[in-house]
Amino acid sequence: MKRYILIFTFLFFSGITLSAYSQAADAIVGKWYNTEKDAQVEIFKEGGKYHGKIVWLQDPKENGKPKTDKNNSDKSKRDRPIMGMKLLTDFEHKGRTWENGTIYDPKNGKTYSCIIKKKDNKTLEVRGYVGISLIGRTVEWTKAE
Repeated sequence: MKRYILIFTFLFFSGITLSAYSQAADAIVGKWYNTEKDAQVEIFKEGGKYHGKIVWLQDPKENGKPKTDKNNSDKSKRDRPIMGMKLLTDFEHKGRTWENGTIYDPKNGKTYSCIIKKKDNKTLEVRGYVGISLIGRTVEWTKAE
């Protein structure tokens, strides 16, 4: 009988641990304002990885037309709309960070390696970098209510 109680207890607490880990991994899922608060990015999970796309722009139009990716180094992509664009790609949850992903900056048309950390329940630290993470820039995104 003691053996069954031990097995049940182990399985019960293992389930809680896995559930808590899963919740922590999905803690960045939702809508976030960028630093300037002129865009909202929705972070979602797809295929076990985390991605983000623009779902709101303060000024979605330029000269009466939807804003496009005019600064992209790939000329064939310069006509694609900013609204709905995927900015964050292929992030993996690693303990307290989301790593191995990339972030695209439509303001300069460049893609950077990126690490995301949850500072608190309402703030993400998003660090874009080239090469090593020591050489880069960190910005804060705030939770959209």
